[in-house]
Amino acid sequence: MEILETISKVLLGLFSIYVMYQFVRSLRLVPNQFAFIVERLGNYHKTLGPGFHALIPFIDKVVYKQDLREETIEVEPQECFTKDNVKVEVDGVIYLSVMDPVNASYGTTNYRYAAVQLAQTTTRSVLGNMELDETFEERAAMSKEVVKVLSEVEQLWGIKVHRYEIKNIMTPRTVQKAMERQMTAERDRRAIIAKSEGVK
Repeated sequence: MEILETISKVLLGLFSIYVMYQFVRSLRLVPNQFAFIVERLGNYHKTLGPGFHALIPFIDKVVYKQDLREETIEVEPQECFTKDNVKVEVDGVIYLSVMDPVNASYGTTNYRYAAVQLAQTTTRSVLGNMELDETFEERAAMSKEVVKVLSEVEQLWGIKVHRYEIKNIMTPRTVQKAMERQMTAERDRRAIIAKSEGVK
């Protein structure tokens, strides 16, 4: 009998602790430049802005915490082929921020991953329409095209893409050597022309 009483007291104590924990969790302090998404019984209820908020225990639940500050997201190096069938490796950086916390939470499962994938596919598509020599000269145009494509999904995903920068365009060593030989030949040609004009 005493054992049953002890077990019931322990269970009652644990239940009391759980209830207190839920009450404490219902008090939320949202930092500046953050937004908390609250669901009530599984449905979207409201968005909490910066400040102190009291929720209804067991009914309201914070399901997403969105950072509204500008983020820097690395775009991993990927292999692309230019119009003249040269393989290059390209990487970059996306600068974006969350503008609509609700769409950023429910519009896509992971807006960061989605933005990176879209940037990579767009970069491949743009590079496929350029020759190798153009890729080094048209970085700004490529970046602009990626931002343009990402801007088409900004409202759906609740984000704002501020800019996209291509960091590196790496070519195979054989292509680099060929380009170096081409540049050397071009410098030699200019030197010969300048010398002949000087003699003349």
